[in-house]
Amino acid sequence: MTSHAENPALPVPRDAATVVLVRDGADGIEVFLQRRVQQMAFAGGMTVFPGGGVDPRDGDADLAWEGPAASWWAERFDASERDGRQLVCAAVRETFEECGVLLVTGADGAVPDAAALAPARERLEAKEISLAQFLRDEGLVLRADLLRPLAHWITPKNEKRRYDTRFFLAALPAGQRADDRTSEVEEAGWRTAAQALADFSAGRCFLLPPTWSQLRAVAEHRTVADLLAAERVIEPVEPELPLGGAIDSLQFAEAADYLAAMPSNTPPPVL
Repeated sequence: MTSHAENPALPVPRDAATVVLVRDGADGIEVFLQRRVQQMAFAGGMTVFPGGGVDPRDGDADLAWEGPAASWWAERFDASERDGRQLVCAAVRETFEECGVLLVTGADGAVPDAAALAPARERLEAKEISLAQFLRDEGLVLRADLLRPLAHWITPKNEKRRYDTRFFLAALPAGQRADDRTSEVEEAGWRTAAQALADFSAGRCFLLPPTWSQLRAVAEHRTVADLLAAERVIEPVEPELPLGGAIDSLQFAEAADYLAAMPSNTPPPVL
């Protein structure tokens, strides 16, 4: 495998966080999924979890934090402590930006009114303020204890847009509601992991391998409590892609199962 050091022309992956937001449903664990608008430069038209890139402003920011420290997250995700802090901040920020769910509380432990914070949500999405500034301005505490580490995927080297993405798990906090009020998605909603996988195989949506893989992991558990309690060793997954290849030429440990699940009547997109 060729590294960036060996070939400086390779694009450097951007650190990013993705949040698998879950809740218990009558037919199993439900996952909040979004179909991105076709115009998006990356994964346009794909069905994905909420997520996005880190904000360097959060790396050294002074903010109220409850739960596992940045160093704990850095160890789980094989990152520096500064990167660990940025990744957790990105997970919390993107969950609020993209679906209105707050993984924060007031100093008294109460969940703030998400509707009342709509103007701040818009400013976060426009990158006018950092998550740290938002928390300070509103007197809020980041709740790292509401998150769990799940997975680590790196975009193949041949892609023009590359991401070094850490996946987090989070249960929908009681009394909160996930919405679709973001300009980046066409539709959003809850489905069981099994339903989402079936929709992929039937050609009703398209899942990139990391999304498909995390849905399979969720589908192995009966309840959110079981899912959150599961112990995991996070190993980075970086699929290999031949130059000019499509998704059906990706090489990674689960590739055979992924290709078998892919609908035969839907041409795979070129990455």
